[in-house]
Amino acid sequence: MKLRLFPTLKNYKKEYLAGDIFAGIIVAAMTIPISMGYAQIAGLPEVYGLYGSILPLLFFAAFTTSGQFIFGVDAAPAAIAGSMLVTLGISSGSKEALAIIPVLALFTGLWLLLFYFFKAGKVLSYISTPVMGGFISGIAVTIILMQIPKLLGSSAGHGELFELVVKLVEACRQINVLSLLLGASTLATILTAKKFCPRFPMAIVMMLAGAGAEKLFGLSKYGVKLLPQVSPGLPEIAVPGVISVDFTQLLGTSLTIAVVVMAETLLAENNFAFKNGYKINENQEILSCAMGNIASAFTGSCPVNGSVSRTAMGEQFRGRTQLMSVVAALSIVLVLIFATGFIGFLPVPVLTAIVISALLGVVEFDLAKRLHRVNRIEFLIYLGAFFGVL
Repeated sequence: MKLRLFPTLKNYKKEYLAGDIFAGIIVAAMTIPISMGYAQIAGLPEVYGLYGSILPLLFFAAFTTSGQFIFGVDAAPAAIAGSMLVTLGISSGSKEALAIIPVLALFTGLWLLLFYFFKAGKVLSYISTPVMGGFISGIAVTIILMQIPKLLGSSAGHGELFELVVKLVEACRQINVLSLLLGASTLATILTAKKFCPRFPMAIVMMLAGAGAEKLFGLSKYGVKLLPQVSPGLPEIAVPGVISVDFTQLLGTSLTIAVVVMAETLLAENNFAFKNGYKINENQEILSCAMGNIASAFTGSCPVNGSVSRTAMGEQFRGRTQLMSVVAALSIVLVLIFATGFIGFLPVPVLTAIVISALLGVVEFDLAKRLHRVNRIEFLIYLGAFFGVL
């Protein structure tokens, strides 16, 4: 089949333009804190999360058949990459980490390219709606549980359900009251606005308000965490270098990440496609994931994945095509060149509340209720997928 670049822009309608541009700016605003946090989990300096949110978005957008889905630095690949560094005894942020993680992203892309040539996307046609709904809900709840400690003034959680609960209990023992008030009021305001005026960009308003509050009142003096400052400038484009490491471990870890990226991205894409009444080409989506990871490697960043939270935010603000991703990537370029100083004024609890508000729209407990009424076996399948992810 002949590949067409930017297939979602074919027969573009001018009425999509305003929504795509605005959704792209919102996605970029969300991407900044999320990608910086996940880059740190992967063992890289925070700024590499922004580097991994430019070319990977553009390359994914060039090949994907999903008009909505957003690609970038995300939880699962970052966590696996960080775990590999621990296994190898490599310090986070070290020169060794900066050398090995891009190679891991490159190998992940090459595995995905192999999956594409073997048409592995056909497997998704055998996955049922209860599995898909439980899987996506499990991902969303997992990320929410990761984020909640940040509302309380602590760092993000990571790992599986038990580890996330332990982290949450620890965070509850040392709550920063101002952080909690900021996060809770931001979340309540956004959810209220979503109910009564869903198209109003309340997330942007709250982000600007948070930055203004730090500038005027110095929230950080009272223990409220801010995003770390990043140096201005764009990433260097370079081929990942040769490293002295056990390639057996590198190949095995990259294969694991490639399988996770394929499964999570395709399941989530199919879920959004079903909900919004269009179809995707599963095999071409694997190619899109491969190209995104290879692009990330060439910018020195970590393996990348489809993002449920950013896709949900783009959907909320009526993004219809991958012009949204292009706008998001260009917005991050502009931030890296002209506005890195602004990043250091952004309160973490406010940004965390924005992320959680988007994820709450992804959790499909309504589907679980319907399945419980109609078909108990499918309801149990949903629960199996949901708790399996956790």
